[in-house]
Amino acid sequence: MAASCPAPTRGGGLRPERPARPGGHLGGPGRGDHPVSRPEPRARIDVVVPAHDEADRIAACLDALLVAVDRLGRERPEVDAAVTVVLDGCTDDTASVVERYPVDVLTTDRVGVGRARTIGATHALRAHDGDPAARWLAHTDADSRVHERWLVQHSDALASGAQVLVGAVVPDPDDLAPAVLDRWTRAHPPGAALGHVHGANLGVLAAAYVSLGGFDPVPEHEDTRLVARARALGFRVDATVDLPVVTSGRFAGRTPGGYAEHLRQRYGDVG
Repeated sequence: MAASCPAPTRGGGLRPERPARPGGHLGGPGRGDHPVSRPEPRARIDVVVPAHDEADRIAACLDALLVAVDRLGRERPEVDAAVTVVLDGCTDDTASVVERYPVDVLTTDRVGVGRARTIGATHALRAHDGDPAARWLAHTDADSRVHERWLVQHSDALASGAQVLVGAVVPDPDDLAPAVLDRWTRAHPPGAALGHVHGANLGVLAAAYVSLGGFDPVPEHEDTRLVARARALGFRVDATVDLPVVTSGRFAGRTPGGYAEHLRQRYGDVG
């Protein structure tokens, strides 16, 4: 069900402690009592998807994400997951497509991708209580399709102690002319780690995200700026080329200097 972007409210904090039982105290034994053990906080992954006029592609995006959520539930049943879509000033039928899916939906005026990602992340962190050290924000784009084990990969990064995970993307080959696809393929040999940062495949520990101040409210490069801050401040930033996200190979994107412009400038001048 669509909803307006919520006004800032006090976020979910620590769960309230239970009162001590007579003759004892919480966390220590009393007469005739046993120590009280607290369950480990459940791990949780929230996926954030900003969308601006993506009616033609967002169904494929959400289909892939729901497959990934199902796969995570089977392989890592101890990890919860949910998806939040931020409709960023959409003027097409994106909202009508999204309302068919079991995801949280936020609607905003056109604010740009940096602010839209922040709105989605803020909603996810406030809507569900939990330990920020056991929570992960996974980011992708509405014109992208994740691998079915994508959330398993991000769950394993969380469990390993990573604070940021930088993943790879590949353009949808169906969007590229054969000559352009050939040029892109030759520039990206299998297994090559080229150091790129993509908002379509990015994960951040919630505690690190808060410490870093979230995404900058910019129309593009919010992803690279966040990762640059993380590296500069000594956060653990892991990178992987496994399970790349398939993203649109269009040359006219939703931002003036995003991935679409990168493709056009680097590979689009093939005659």
